[in-house]
Amino acid sequence: MLKGKTALVTGSTSGIGLGIAKALAAQGANIVLNGFGDAEGPKAEIAALGVKVAYHGADMSKAGEIEDMMKFAAAQFGRVDILVNNAGIQHVARIEDFPTERWDAIVAINLTSAFHTTRLALPAMRAANWGRIINVASVHGLVASAEKSAYVAAKHGIVGLTKVTALENATTGVTCNAICPGWVLTPLVQKQVDAKAAALKISNEEAKKVLLGEKEPSMQFTTPDELGGLAVFFCSPAADNVRGVAWNMDGGWVAQ
Repeated sequence: MLKGKTALVTGSTSGIGLGIAKALAAQGANIVLNGFGDAEGPKAEIAALGVKVAYHGADMSKAGEIEDMMKFAAAQFGRVDILVNNAGIQHVARIEDFPTERWDAIVAINLTSAFHTTRLALPAMRAANWGRIINVASVHGLVASAEKSAYVAAKHGIVGLTKVTALENATTGVTCNAICPGWVLTPLVQKQVDAKAAALKISNEEAKKVLLGEKEPSMQFTTPDELGGLAVFFCSPAADNVRGVAWNMDGGWVAQ
């Protein structure tokens, strides 16, 4: 379905981003990966799906590096047809104890980076009259949890940015939508599981059940593969008129 298209996925060397990148590659899209840590393993996984793959290690908190990444993607593959804004970090603390530098970093990576990639991708998408911008928000873009002020603020901002981007391009072939996952067992969430296990002096498996039981009625984690399937749907002709939605995959979290 996506043969000949190019997808750039930020924060895609592991977790949700890699799951989405693999799902798009399975549909024939060439992939530009981005993220910290080992890139060779993820590159090999994508290449094994029979598409071209490139990697750019832009620090998503730096506008200049984001611009370099977007130029790199265009030089490699012509243009970015599908932009997935997934890069994100987390820090947990009460507002009065929240380190200001952590606030700035979370807002920069989780929200401002998506503004930069979007503004740089839109001209080519509009010229081609086809494009897909998929923002990986969070259930925390729809509801809040205590001690996550920066993350919740940034993810609510991503949902707002999604709506504005969709409206500004509503009469074109460019769509913008957000995915709002609940708990996904990524390295980021595993750290929270580990912390809960240590604090409550319970096993890791028990800590997972406690974490899910607090918020997610289904008592199961959403998987990167499931999120990848939704991203593929957003790129399909069936989603041509799906614009500006914040689609939660959260096991019933927001339904409560």
